[in-house]
Amino acid sequence: MSEGAAIVGAMTALALDAATLRRVIVGFHDGLAAHRHVIDNLNVYPVPDGDTGANMTLTMKSVVESLDGVADDLEPLCAAVAHGALMGARGNSGVILAQILRGVTSVLRDSAVAGAAPDASAVAEALSAASDGAYSAVARPVEGTILTVIREASESAKEAAAAGGDLIEVFDATRERGYDALSRTPEMLAVLAEAGVVDAGGAGLLLLFDAALAVLDGRPMPEPPETSAPPAAAVTAAEPTDEPSIADLRYEVMFLLDAPDSSVEGFKAAWRAVGDSIVVVGGDGIWNCHIHTDDIGAAIEAGIAVGRPHRIQITDLLDQAAEHSDAYLESEAAPTAADAATAPPAPVEITDADQCSVVAVGAGSGVVDILTSMGAHRVVAGGQSMNPSTAELLAAVDSLPTGHVVVLPNNKNIIPVAQQVDGETERTVGVVPTRSVVEGISSLLAFSAGATAAQNCDAMTDAAQAVTHGEVTQAVREASTSAGPVVEGDWLGISADGIAAVEPDLVAAACSLLSAIIDDDHELLTVLTGADAEAAATEAVVGYVAEQHQHVEVEVSVGGQPLYPYYFGLE
Repeated sequence: MSEGAAIVGAMTALALDAATLRRVIVGFHDGLAAHRHVIDNLNVYPVPDGDTGANMTLTMKSVVESLDGVADDLEPLCAAVAHGALMGARGNSGVILAQILRGVTSVLRDSAVAGAAPDASAVAEALSAASDGAYSAVARPVEGTILTVIREASESAKEAAAAGGDLIEVFDATRERGYDALSRTPEMLAVLAEAGVVDAGGAGLLLLFDAALAVLDGRPMPEPPETSAPPAAAVTAAEPTDEPSIADLRYEVMFLLDAPDSSVEGFKAAWRAVGDSIVVVGGDGIWNCHIHTDDIGAAIEAGIAVGRPHRIQITDLLDQAAEHSDAYLESEAAPTAADAATAPPAPVEITDADQCSVVAVGAGSGVVDILTSMGAHRVVAGGQSMNPSTAELLAAVDSLPTGHVVVLPNNKNIIPVAQQVDGETERTVGVVPTRSVVEGISSLLAFSAGATAAQNCDAMTDAAQAVTHGEVTQAVREASTSAGPVVEGDWLGISADGIAAVEPDLVAAACSLLSAIIDDDHELLTVLTGADAEAAATEAVVGYVAEQHQHVEVEVSVGGQPLYPYYFGLE
C-alpha cells in the first residue's frame, strides 16, 4: 500500500462518508466493466449469449450517471444511488443488485439523517438490510445464487463488527466469506454444477467489496482472469434431474410498474403461476419487475391488472449473443468504417407523405446487401450480435422522406424496441414482428411503396409467418438440454422452439436441425452462410438436402453474420 493510500485508509476506516461512498460506487462500476466478459461467460446456457456481466455493468453505469451533480452529502447521494439503480436495472442480476444497493443506502441514509457518519456497525447493518431486501424481492429464493453470497457476506460483516472490527476489518471479513460462498454455489445449485461454473451474479457482487477495500485500504482491484473457469473445488458432478429449471423458460420479461404497494403481493402471486426467477423491487408506487416465462402475454397482463407497465423489455434467452451487450456499452464510441455503411443519414423532412419505406435490422455485410437489394431503404446494424436502441431505429426512420415507414426487427429481442418508434416520430410507423433475417427477407416480397404502413404490415406479416426458420451456433460450455447433453464445442441446431440438435460436427448439427424442421409442405430452403461457414461444409449441407429431401429446392447466399454459421428459412 502506498503512503497516500495509507493516509486515505486511515482517514476513512472509521466511517463511510459521502465522498468515500462515491469512490466505492465508481470503483465497483469500473471493476464490473473490466470483468464483464468473464462474468458473462459464467452463464448456464450453452449458446454464446451470457449477459449477467453486461446487465450488472449497465445497472451500475446508470447509478454512476445518477451521481452527476449530486453533492458529497450522504443523504442526497444515497437517494441518487437507490434511484439510479432502480431505474437502470437490467436483467435478473441487475434487478437484484439494485435491491442490494437500495438496502445498503437506506441504512446509510438513516445514519446521515441521524447526524452520524456510518461506522463499521452501520455498514454491517446496511449489508444485512441489503440481504433481507434481496431475498424479499425474489418470489422463489434459490440458494447457490447472488442471494447466498450477499447473505453469508452480511452475516460475516455483523460478526466482525460485533467483535469490534473497523470498516476495513468488516469489509475484509465480508469479502472472505463472500468468495467462500461463491466457490460453493455449484454445490447448492445443480444447474451450475452441470455447466461447470459458479454463480455469475455472485461473482459480480463480490467486486463491490473489492472496490470498498481498494478505496479504504488502497488495495488493487483484482485483475480479470484469462479464463472464466470456476475454482476447481466448485466444479462438481451432478446427477441429471427432471425438476424444472429456470433455464427451461425461454423468455425474460422486464418492466417498470406503476401500481399501489398494496397490490404487489397479488401481482407476485399471479406471476408465480406463469414463470420463475421472479424479482419485484421498489416501493412508493413504482416497481422494477423481472420474470423468466414461456407466456409473455400473461406476464404483461398481470401487470396491467394492477397498474401500468412501461419500459417493457422482452428477451429471447436463446437468441442472445455475447456481443450484443457490447453495442450497449460501446454505444458512445466512434463508428467504425463497417458501421458507417449502415449508419442512417441526417433526419429529413417528409416530402412523400403518401409513400412508404422500410427500415430493417441486420448484421453481416451479405445480410445488409440482401436486405437492401430486396427493397429495404435503411439497414440498422443489429440482430443476434447486437440489439439496436429505439434511438437508432428512430434515427433511421426519420432519415426517410416518406410519411409511412415499416420496421423489420428481424429478432425477437428487437420487436418491443421497434414498437416504441411510432410514438416518437411524425411519420406513421408499423412493425412487422419478424423474428429472423430470413423472415424479414421473405416479408419484403410483399412490400408495396404505395401502400400504407398498416396495409404493408398486414401483407408482410403474412409473408413472414409462412417461413420456418432455424440457425446453427457453437456451444461455449457444457450443459444439459432437452436435445441431450452438451459439451463445449458442440454444434447446436436451434429452431423456433429451442435447441433441436446437438452434434460434435457443424454439418451434422445443421442436417439434424433441417431433418427436424423440414416437412412435406416445404418447397424452398434459403441458406444464409455466416462469417465462419466454410464452403465444404455448406456443400455437404446442400448435398444432404438434395439426397434426403428431394422435393426441396436450395438457395445459398452469403450472409456474413457473426457467431451463427447458418441461418435457414423454409417456405
